[in-house]
Amino acid sequence: MSMYFIGIDISKYKHDCCIISAADQKVVSKVTIKNNKAGFNELLTIIHSLANPADIRIGFESTAHYALNLELFLENSLLTFMEVNPVLISEYKKSKTLRRTKTDSVDCESIARWLMTVEYKPHSKGFCHAYSLKSLTRLRDKLIRQRSFYLVKITNVLDHTFPEFKPFFNERLSKTALYLLENYGSAEKMARMNSASYEKLRSVSRGKFSPQQFLRLKELAANTVGVNNSIFDVELNSLLSLYKSLVKEIDTIEKEINKLIEEVHPHYMSVPGIGPLSAAVIYSEYGDISNFTNPGQMLAFAGIEPGINESGTESHGGKMVKRGSSQLRYTLINCCLPLIRFDMTFATYYAKKRGEGKPHRVAITHVAKKLIRVIYALESQDIDFNAQKLR
Repeated sequence: MSMYFIGIDISKYKHDCCIISAADQKVVSKVTIKNNKAGFNELLTIIHSLANPADIRIGFESTAHYALNLELFLENSLLTFMEVNPVLISEYKKSKTLRRTKTDSVDCESIARWLMTVEYKPHSKGFCHAYSLKSLTRLRDKLIRQRSFYLVKITNVLDHTFPEFKPFFNERLSKTALYLLENYGSAEKMARMNSASYEKLRSVSRGKFSPQQFLRLKELAANTVGVNNSIFDVELNSLLSLYKSLVKEIDTIEKEINKLIEEVHPHYMSVPGIGPLSAAVIYSEYGDISNFTNPGQMLAFAGIEPGINESGTESHGGKMVKRGSSQLRYTLINCCLPLIRFDMTFATYYAKKRGEGKPHRVAITHVAKKLIRVIYALESQDIDFNAQKLR
């Protein structure tokens, strides 16, 4: 029975499909299905009329969440599919024609023909688990950015009302500092704090906030150059409420992430410096490590590989390409900071790169490349991290 390649151009309300026979490489059919159950069943009927499911190759571009329902439907229907990087399809189209025609019909045919030129690597089963982690980790990242935004806004208000407050707390809004802002808010009220106020502060800080600090804060509040304005009080209270709600939501999401990643518990969680949250980002962004045939592909996926540009007698290279997931790249590099502190092999490797004259950021990127090679080895060999075996 002949093999068929099906390219699907994903969009929000409809999907354009192109079916090509491997026998004569001609288009068998082009059809547009709606993004609903009736449309999915129509596609399934067409597929079953063509060949055995094992002889069907389905591919579509990775397009955020629009393809999720179709992916789940295909998986439940015991059909395989392959997600394609849109950049690869774009470059493939450029290599085939000089025309700049861009339609859904052209795109789905390009995907189908591209599938015929590469090794078919179907998406791993149970991808929904990885997708759930990806959604949660990316949402957490957005909420943390919002939390940082509100911290900056709170600082801006304090610069007007009590500029001495943050320097007193070493430029950090600790639990004690936030308690003071929530319960007193203005410098005028802090200047009138009494011994009962101190006892509560001592309890909140677990005894770390000394009587001398308490008296010093009261003195700063009484002599502040800040402005006492009710408008700033309203603004501060509003910002603190938004900040607290974000902290609560982030905590809820982190608990769910920890629960999901513990169900998988990848081997690279045994690497010092890779905690549950970092492991969740790595797992959700990379997916099944078996989809990669070598560590170099993982480097390219994260955008950490160096770019190379050669033409004639000129040759330029060395700069990181920074393609792929920025969140994955950020997480991998951040994981290397504790690694070079607590693991001798990684610390030695970092020192070697620094000794070659490389700046900190370049050296830590090299450590990240080594970390990716370690992650690939752990998952491909199904073993936990052992510092004694590291070279």
